Amino acid sequence: MSHRPRTRTVLSCGLLLVPLAVSATACGGSDSDALSANPYDAADQITANTPDGKKKADPDKPLEVSVKGDDARITDVTATDSTGRFVHGELSADGRHWRTTVPLAAGTRYTVRVSTEEEDGSPGRKTLVVNTKDADGQLTAAFGPEAGEYGVGQPVTAELSQPIKDPKARAIVESALKVDSMPRVEGAWHWVDNKKLHFRPKEYWPAHATISVHSNLAGLKIAKGLYGGPSKPVKLTTGDRVEAVTDAATHQMTVWRNGESIKTVPVTTGKPGFSTRNGVKVVLGKESFVRMRSSTVGIAAGSSESYDLPVYWATRVTWSGEYVHAAPWSVGSQGAANVSHGCTGMSTGNAQWFFNTVRVGDVVKVVNSGGDTMTPFDNGFGDWNMPWKEWRDGSALKSKASSTTGAAERAQNPVGDARLRPRI
Repeated sequence: MSHRPRTRTVLSCGLLLVPLAVSATACGGSDSDALSANPYDAADQITANTPDGKKKADPDKPLEVSVKGDDARITDVTATDSTGRFVHGELSADGRHWRTTVPLAAGTRYTVRVSTEEEDGSPGRKTLVVNTKDADGQLTAAFGPEAGEYGVGQPVTAELSQPIKDPKARAIVESALKVDSMPRVEGAWHWVDNKKLHFRPKEYWPAHATISVHSNLAGLKIAKGLYGGPSKPVKLTTGDRVEAVTDAATHQMTVWRNGESIKTVPVTTGKPGFSTRNGVKVVLGKESFVRMRSSTVGIAAGSSESYDLPVYWATRVTWSGEYVHAAPWSVGSQGAANVSHGCTGMSTGNAQWFFNTVRVGDVVKVVNSGGDTMTPFDNGFGDWNMPWKEWRDGSALKSKASSTTGAAERAQNPVGDARLRPRI
């Protein structure tokens, strides 16, 4: 390699305030000018902390590039991953050393282009290809519910493939779980437990909103040896704002659509000892026929409270078996007394109308009952019963402003699966 004297003409060019054609004549050099030379192969000058041969780099360690000797320096480094995204790094003041300043992704191919310059101004180039090792563990998120149209009370859920306990790791994960809505709303994730998160707005979703849920976890370093993997996105929409409000004291249910009352029907709710839960619930599903047995909710067969009944037009609001359903046997008490075992009963015609009017995710609220308030997470979607400040405190990013940019645990009961326990 020839070492040509450094020309000082380059410095004077920056000071010329003359037309381009004149400056080109004044500053044009001969073929020996270092600036016009083709870059040489700087392989002998560059070292990197990358494995030799077919071995792969440890993604937990930064990628480092250095220059050998005293007669050259690094002038620029460009690093990109396999998708073309740039990787941030920093170059030392003396131009001798460069390193990445963000974690590398596992199982990823990186291309690193290094530019150098010798003392005489001769430019060099070197391209490195680095493959990182696959992660020991991979974290993915399964979003719910499935794509479709839902009521304005439907929370978004995320179930992680592995538990995350460390607060810093939780913040990384939560930052990568994205919920975008049109129109935009204020909302936040809440950690139900180490594997489950729920997302809800401060208020109900707007009617006829579009909600897109996706993950940026892929390739993201969560903790030592744990990286994010691909997760399937979900797109949801909301329908009309439908809210059913049952007053257990007056024995009436009023159904509202987009702020207007559309129907009020007489009902019966839970009697003493079996009082219906107060608070906001969300429609979980609809079954045109259910056989309800008292033994599935711990009531002994043959006792004074036992029952075994065919039930029609049943709209489920808890996993433990609370429904809004047809109760023709209690028509005489509907509008006058609470005689059920916890469900909201009404005439067959009214139950069929309600069944056909509501969808999964619609809001069903009970007030003035003697029962406890619906819990947030262990028996369906009681998310709306948690005050907003408390909800925000359950976010790993609670210090940051929230906006749209866990799956609920099922109730544990010694008598089988709570999802199969209908009450009447």
